[in-house]
Amino acid sequence: MAVTEDDVRHVANLARLGLDPERTAKLVGELNGILGHMEILRSVNTEGVDPMAGPPGESRLTRTDALSADPLLRTREAFAPASRDGFFLVPRLAAHEDAGA
Repeated sequence: MAVTEDDVRHVANLARLGLDPERTAKLVGELNGILGHMEILRSVNTEGVDPMAGPPGESRLTRTDALSADPLLRTREAFAPASRDGFFLVPRLAAHEDAGA
């Protein structure tokens, strides 16, 4: 499958990218080069090759799954310095009349 200039313009439009017309031809060549490389990789015989999750010789260290206490599992009142009847108490702000004094 080859990428055309129309494809590049369409995707740029969908992504709302500004695309210079002279850059379109270069992008078509680059994208077709990538797709060509993928075709070469697809043709490689990988029969009998185990899948790898990382570079050879490196192990992926994992931690044990352990359930820890969630710090957010508290009552609502625990998040506020003061509360009364299920409401948070906050300091009173200066009234407009107090601001001029």
